[in-house]
Amino acid sequence: MSNLSKVLKKLPRVYWIANFMELFERWAWYGFYNAFALYLTLSKDTGALGFDQVQKGMIIGTGSMLLYFLPLITGAIADRIGFKKVLILSFTAYVAGYFMVGTFESFSMVFAAYIFLAVAGALFKPIISGTIAKTTNEETSSIGFGIFYMMINIGGFIGPFIAGFIYKVSWHLVFLMSIITIALNFIFVIFFFKEPDRSPSGKTFVRNIGIAFRNIYDTLLDWKYDLFLLIMAVFWTAFNQLYYSFPVFLEQWVNMDRLSAFFGLAPGTITAPTVTSLDAFFIIVLQIYISSQSMKMKPIHSMITGITILGAGLMLMFFTQNPWLVIVGVLIFAIGEMASSPKYTEYVGRIAPSDKKALYMGTSFLPIALGHFAAGWISGRPFEIIADKYYLLGRALAEKGIMLSQEGLTQNEYFLKAQSLMNMNSSRLEKYLWDTYHPSNIWFLFTGIAVLGSLLLFLYDRFIIPEA
Repeated sequence: MSNLSKVLKKLPRVYWIANFMELFERWAWYGFYNAFALYLTLSKDTGALGFDQVQKGMIIGTGSMLLYFLPLITGAIADRIGFKKVLILSFTAYVAGYFMVGTFESFSMVFAAYIFLAVAGALFKPIISGTIAKTTNEETSSIGFGIFYMMINIGGFIGPFIAGFIYKVSWHLVFLMSIITIALNFIFVIFFFKEPDRSPSGKTFVRNIGIAFRNIYDTLLDWKYDLFLLIMAVFWTAFNQLYYSFPVFLEQWVNMDRLSAFFGLAPGTITAPTVTSLDAFFIIVLQIYISSQSMKMKPIHSMITGITILGAGLMLMFFTQNPWLVIVGVLIFAIGEMASSPKYTEYVGRIAPSDKKALYMGTSFLPIALGHFAAGWISGRPFEIIADKYYLLGRALAEKGIMLSQEGLTQNEYFLKAQSLMNMNSSRLEKYLWDTYHPSNIWFLFTGIAVLGSLLLFLYDRFIIPEA
């Protein structure tokens, strides 16, 4: 029997149940999340909400920030009442959250619904990762977490891939897919999930929260670590444009029917969520190879290299209207992600004092939360004035002295009236906007943020903690 087979046999059943729950949770989440920016901003007559880019950035950025910050509190809830009960609570909240986000139409109600959905995710996150940690040991943790990471990406590919086909039929189908998929986890948690051994602190819930915040405070007294966290927030700001800005840019500026025609598919078959799902697909295919190469490097050098490569991917993703080059950009982006993101936790473990490793690991989520908030802001007004098609159309009309208010019109109606007033067909008007206002210049901003993060990490490694 091979060593791999021996290790796999040592993983308990609850480990595999947790992995299946993770797969379906990620399927449901990314199936909705990769298309969420489109749902918020596409024209109302397509079944979407027709919000502007600023509203989109506020909703996704704030909710996603809470998704990564709230596990500080939800972990204490699980410690107090048990993993199984909190998982059932999480899946119930997920079902309600997906329904509300897909049903509400006003900005304030959708905002509130997404916050509710983020709370559901925050209930799930610490429990599932904690279960994986508790059901693996020194011998099985490497392969155990490798399988777990693979499940994340399988779900992250399947969900958006399906959403890319069905949202053109009806947005309700996207949310229905997420509801059905997450509901399948009730079967796993009720009938098959066994509470892993845990060690309740015996302290009250409020006391646990207080201890958690005290630990964060103690950890953040280390200014060198604070600086590292801020630099990594810069990285996450650039990385999250895959979800915040890229789908919108694809939908507005890149004709993906060229891809559909190449594969003999009907126009509209390949969509923005289909293309974004390729990031997870490339990770599934290439992660082992990229990891084998990055093992030869110090973690921070792998991160510096990976973030730089990711920035190059962002350039191609936003620089061109050629869908084939866009896909190459997604591939390069994924390679950069594989070289940088997995090394983050390893590096935190290296720079943490030996008696505070758990505390440092507990605060490693902070730059992810901050990066989501910053990504939401960047994908709002800055993206709008540089690259949003409808903002640029309004600018073009104003410069030509044409008075056309968007009030009371859907985006599609607004564009059709502008075509008539400017005496151009759709493709000619889009080309005029592209050639005149250069929305592709948004790549300078996104790639610049990634390069800045890489440069700051280089200086950090050189002058702050050179031995790590």
